[in-house]
Amino acid sequence: MSQRNTGVTNQLTPPPDGVPEIPDCPLREVLALIGDKWSAQVLVVLGDGPHRFTELERAIEGISRRMLTLSLRNLERNGLITRTVHPDAPPRVEYATTALVDEIREPLEALAAWADRNRPLIAAARHSYDSRT
Repeated sequence: MSQRNTGVTNQLTPPPDGVPEIPDCPLREVLALIGDKWSAQVLVVLGDGPHRFTELERAIEGISRRMLTLSLRNLERNGLITRTVHPDAPPRVEYATTALVDEIREPLEALAAWADRNRPLIAAARHSYDSRT
């Protein structure tokens, strides 16, 4: 077993308020937050306003309950959405975007529209590439 990095220690110090720092590459960090298979779609759907879990599940084709739950938790953890529990019987839970998403809403919607418009061209390019001998 290699012993190359045994002397490396965690030299990061949190800011005074105890919140850990974000890595030095903000683009990589943002892409990790919203660039996975489901998070961007969740944010686009929530751009229309608050939605309940089952509404999101119906609106996002192919997402499993587990992946939706994980995506919602991650987005909430990172301050991109809020989860509000209404004290009805039975309790009603709604998810909504935060002000943090307002700045990226337009580019996200433009990216989603681009993907929808260009789906046939992308499929054709894949088919062409895959059928090469």
